[in-house]
Amino acid sequence: MKIAITGLSNSGKTTIFNALTGQRAETTVYATAGGSPNMGVVKVPDRRIDRLSEIYRPKKTAYAAVEYIDYIGLIKGDPKQNKAVFDHIRDADALVHVVRAFDDDAVVHPLGGADPLRDVRVVESELIFGDFELVEKRLESMEQMSKKGKKPPEDERKVLLKCREALEKETPLRDVGFSPDELRTIRHLQFYSIKPEVIVININEADLNTEKAGKVQAELEGLFKGNSARVLSICGKIEMELSELSPDEARAFLDDLGIEEPALNKLIHTSYGLLGLISFITVGEDEVRAWTIKRGESAHAAAGKIHSDIEKGFIRAEVISFEDFSSQKDMAEARSKGLLRLEGKTYEVKDGDIINFRFSV
Repeated sequence: MKIAITGLSNSGKTTIFNALTGQRAETTVYATAGGSPNMGVVKVPDRRIDRLSEIYRPKKTAYAAVEYIDYIGLIKGDPKQNKAVFDHIRDADALVHVVRAFDDDAVVHPLGGADPLRDVRVVESELIFGDFELVEKRLESMEQMSKKGKKPPEDERKVLLKCREALEKETPLRDVGFSPDELRTIRHLQFYSIKPEVIVININEADLNTEKAGKVQAELEGLFKGNSARVLSICGKIEMELSELSPDEARAFLDDLGIEEPALNKLIHTSYGLLGLISFITVGEDEVRAWTIKRGESAHAAAGKIHSDIEKGFIRAEVISFEDFSSQKDMAEARSKGLLRLEGKTYEVKDGDIINFRFSV
């Protein structure tokens, strides 16, 4: 899963990226117009995996993972720079849109000063405009095909006209009700405004847990009410400082601030959940591992995530929820109490299921 971090220049995108990944990508006080994207893979924090690793003490522990990519910021009305940004986020599965709500005279704001509601609207407009150009180019290409005597795909044309109608009304495509067939028809175009989105309000340290921060979050939640966007408030500066500390030092820092866990943990989980992803778990002395699948997928599909041979030779899945297992001494006790279930190919895997696949090759 790949998630692109985007937003206006100097909104704190790279600070958030550094906090997530533990990297030290350069941050600047002026808008930049080039360079290479920053990429990093982040473990999805999972207390279930922590606990199972304590029990099994495996040789290897593997968490689910998310890849984040950070690039230069969008600039209002700058088609050249924005196209460069779009080229790098095109194949992302979702967006983390960082919007600036902090004050810092040393860090230039491209629009003169922090205004989260305005800035979010600006970025959404640029995404919509980028999609509108894609639609127009594709429809024009289809028209040229017709003039040459070739028949363009009519199903795609109908969906594109539906897209154009929404985009002309400045409606992001994630707010349009597409059927599964329609989504498959336009998947190859990799639209920008159709991607699920997390809005990260990058606030001042002094505004943590204040009425001011709550008001901004409420305004943005109102703007995105009813669609596939989520809104979180994070102090990027604090989160980056936390990422540089040892676990014990970070815990003490959080306690001083009255915070239970880093806000970025919530961002990672929100990113993961926004795409409809869940984790099932396999356990043993060799490895405790979280495997990523789409919510609603079957045990047969889950088996294929591990190995194609397990999928082909699938017999049964031996399943127990983490909650049921955690209340027992060990797997033998859970089995003796009948808490393990034998499920077939069509069983819908649940988040946190611990599964042992029986198969024959």
